[in-house]
Amino acid sequence: MVDNLKFEVIKKITDTNFKYKDLDKVSKFDSSSPPSVFIGSKLKYPLVNVGILSPLDKDENAWIYDDAKYWADNNFNIREVVKLRDNLLNSRFQSRVTDSRINNKFIQIAKDIAISSKPVDIEIELQNKLQLGKKLDKVMTPHGMKAGLKKAKIIGNVKIHKRVDKIINDEIKAKDGIDYLYKNNFNEYTLSKILSVGVLGLKKDKKLVPTRWSITATDDMIGKKLLEQVKSYKWIENYELFFGSFMGNCYLILLFPNVWNYELFELYLPGSSWNPTTKIKASTDYENHSGRKKYAINTAGGYYATKLPILEYLDKIKRQASVLVIRIETPNYWASLGVWVVRESVRKALRHTKLEFDNMDELIKSSRKIGMIKFGFDNSRIIKKSKLLENIKNQTTLKEWL
Repeated sequence: MVDNLKFEVIKKITDTNFKYKDLDKVSKFDSSSPPSVFIGSKLKYPLVNVGILSPLDKDENAWIYDDAKYWADNNFNIREVVKLRDNLLNSRFQSRVTDSRINNKFIQIAKDIAISSKPVDIEIELQNKLQLGKKLDKVMTPHGMKAGLKKAKIIGNVKIHKRVDKIINDEIKAKDGIDYLYKNNFNEYTLSKILSVGVLGLKKDKKLVPTRWSITATDDMIGKKLLEQVKSYKWIENYELFFGSFMGNCYLILLFPNVWNYELFELYLPGSSWNPTTKIKASTDYENHSGRKKYAINTAGGYYATKLPILEYLDKIKRQASVLVIRIETPNYWASLGVWVVRESVRKALRHTKLEFDNMDELIKSSRKIGMIKFGFDNSRIIKKSKLLENIKNQTTLKEWL
């Protein structure tokens, strides 16, 4: 079924590309937004570019162009995702972030699309020629084309879930709205879209949020709520190890029976999407039991995207742990697709076979062996640099002395 759908969509893309082989002549078209809206952050804030994302033709399967969860669950490869995203057009216009509070036609269309639970049929007229090409970004999923928006019109009714409708009309803070929707089974992908178009929060505070910020903010807000619960749980009983890979991103996740601490190491091997050099590059961030007060500037959005599924796992089993994560980005990850790859890679690793150990030494030795056998990487140097492990060892030494 999945293969059939892939074939149908890729064929549709090929047919559309043939139909619009002279892309510089495209000015008007009917389309279906997945639904998806992109708020750019390259202008001088508070100015932003607001874009409606859509393929160049109507497609009953338009949702597949912007469904990272589906791509991961059905093991899409990098080339398939790139093909989908390259065929999305960002029809955009400039706005101030506070324009979400006023009656602006284009802003309202963008809002309706972002909060819709189904693809939205639209008529688009462009202001200028299409521009091809995409920029790499660690947080955002790329799209292939962009052009200025001249006219836009939604065709038909927009389907809005009653819980979303309730939250955007209630006078509550954005973080409380996110929490309410998350507890009612809205995933982080949907929530970051809703957050970005300025429909959440108190009326006086509502504003557009650049997409790259809304993605990380959503991960962080959900994570903080989950962490409140996780800190109240008992420690895990054994030392646990998870490992797995997706799209060339390999993960070793080590869990220690202890209070919540979290540390992430990211290793970029030569030839991977963020390392064109011949040497391994690395970045790391850490938080103790009190949490972070500043943005994780080294590992950026990946820090929060890694943390979220781990907290979901701990909340599910009703246990607390200290968590050390090692990400190995290999040359097989040749195109950066955004932070969703991190989030879903960690989820896949946590669904992989769990190994349990009686003590910390066994856990660390096994993580080194598995890292070398499965991923061809010796993590012993990383282990020596770990702040988290140093703290645990110091606690153990203090406990023995007392």
